[in-house]
Amino acid sequence: MNPIPTPTRRTFVKTVGGAAALTLIGGRRSRAANATGRLQHACIGVGGMGGHDMGNIASHPNVDIVALCDVDMSILESAGQSFPSARRYQDWRELLEKEADKIDSVNVTVPDHMHAAIAMAAIRAGKHVYCQKPMCHDVAEVRALTLAAAKAGVVTQLGTQHASGIGDRMGVQMLREGAIGKVKRLILCSNRPNAIETYRLPGPRPATYHNPPEHLNWDLWLGTAPVRPFAPTIYHTMIWRSWQDFGTGWSGDIGCHIFDAPWRALGLTAPLSVIARVQDSWRDTPARRGDTWPQSQHITWIFPGNEMTAHSTLQVEWFDGLFYPREDDQALCDVPNYPAESMLAIGEEGVMLLPHGSGPQFFPREKFRGIERPKLEARDHYHTFVDACLGKATAESHFGISGPMTEAILLGTVAIRVPDTRLDWDFEAMKVTNIPDANRFIRREYREGWRVEGL
Repeated sequence: MNPIPTPTRRTFVKTVGGAAALTLIGGRRSRAANATGRLQHACIGVGGMGGHDMGNIASHPNVDIVALCDVDMSILESAGQSFPSARRYQDWRELLEKEADKIDSVNVTVPDHMHAAIAMAAIRAGKHVYCQKPMCHDVAEVRALTLAAAKAGVVTQLGTQHASGIGDRMGVQMLREGAIGKVKRLILCSNRPNAIETYRLPGPRPATYHNPPEHLNWDLWLGTAPVRPFAPTIYHTMIWRSWQDFGTGWSGDIGCHIFDAPWRALGLTAPLSVIARVQDSWRDTPARRGDTWPQSQHITWIFPGNEMTAHSTLQVEWFDGLFYPREDDQALCDVPNYPAESMLAIGEEGVMLLPHGSGPQFFPREKFRGIERPKLEARDHYHTFVDACLGKATAESHFGISGPMTEAILLGTVAIRVPDTRLDWDFEAMKVTNIPDANRFIRREYREGWRVEGL
């Protein structure tokens, strides 16, 4: 694989910031958009969340959905009914080759392990990219993709839809303006009811396997991942998130939503260290540790402080599954029920609670009664991406912002696989310095035939 540049924190921010500036002044428009004045868009992954992304992008009045791709022909045919003139492909590589001069942009809405390969190929072809979260499966992929997008000058957007919502944007602005003073600690959580039973399989893989259905190209679905025999219900179409081969666990997935507002508000950079605690049953079962993600985890990052923080470092904690924020932290918020998915910023002058999908709440209530809130216009995450591709806006979650954030989140998934051990992180060298064995989780090897230039 090609070596990945290892910029300093300062040059990295400068490089990816330059890409954001480029999109602000018009970005890079391909021949198709220049010729028609409309965005010619291809959807890669059109089932489940892919259908959601497809529909929302298509709802922009200046978009034409001209190509569809899915490894599952039954899903592809169903999506094609909504866009009968769109050209159909089962292999994304064929789509990018045959549509090279016909499309301006793609969305990548597929299992996590294929995000980097597809997005990198699209970026190197000069296409704008909307990519579902998390941006990549591995830390090294994120670094490579972030730098590639900046170099190419294409528009990018991570699928953190709530980043464009009024609630999150209000929280970001009020934190930036010092509503609770300098921030001392952050508490993030996702304790969604029934999520463990529904989305997080404990394993093991089944002892018997089946032939994949005729409408599913299993080799294309596996892509860069190791070869695994097909088994119904545990991979395609949703439960792939449970497996380390394909997903990034609950923190890798939902963490991108919850982390986004404080990341942008406080201007965080790469962490100094990270440590993870997991449930005993997963930690003490080698077969599970090598195959699935834990069903509950508590991750703690230490970030460098800045002018927004109360101390020289900032502690950020993540809780999910059956690990909950501490009762004394929950008690800082005068609410009947602490929100299952939320961010709590503890400041020198009070606390701000930001429930996922809602607006900020401030405590103590009496102190913040009547606090002035900014008046913000509604913004559509998908439409902003389209407008940015057409040179009319700046994407809210472009890779210059969401790339470094995703790196930090995925470093948490590295810590999960080395539980109860502090990992010291060298950003420039992109390696764990105190536990060398942990570095095998920074970058995975793609199976033969699936290597992509740039990764």
